[in-house]
Amino acid sequence: MSKLSEQDIEAKLLHFPDWEYYDNAIHAEFEFENFKDCFSAMSRIAFECEALNHHPDWSNVYNILTISLSTHDANGVTNKDFKLAEAIETIVEPDEE
Repeated sequence: MSKLSEQDIEAKLLHFPDWEYYDNAIHAEFEFENFKDCFSAMSRIAFECEALNHHPDWSNVYNILTISLSTHDANGVTNKDFKLAEAIETIVEPDEE
């Protein structure tokens, strides 16, 4: 999978308003009602990561989930990152289209 140009990344981010590009990765932060809801979302995201064989750099503190996506093999952001970001968006914000 080839690394996307900064221009391509910025264009794709127009469809991902919760995400930003910096430090050679796309980043998002999500706030949940409580720790249980946050951890539940992380568990659902983990299944998507395994299915795509692509894994985020992420952390959580109580009800905040912070995610960074990049493709290490390509040394930058690829379409694989946007595919995972789309799956994450579906999990954390299922009612928004």
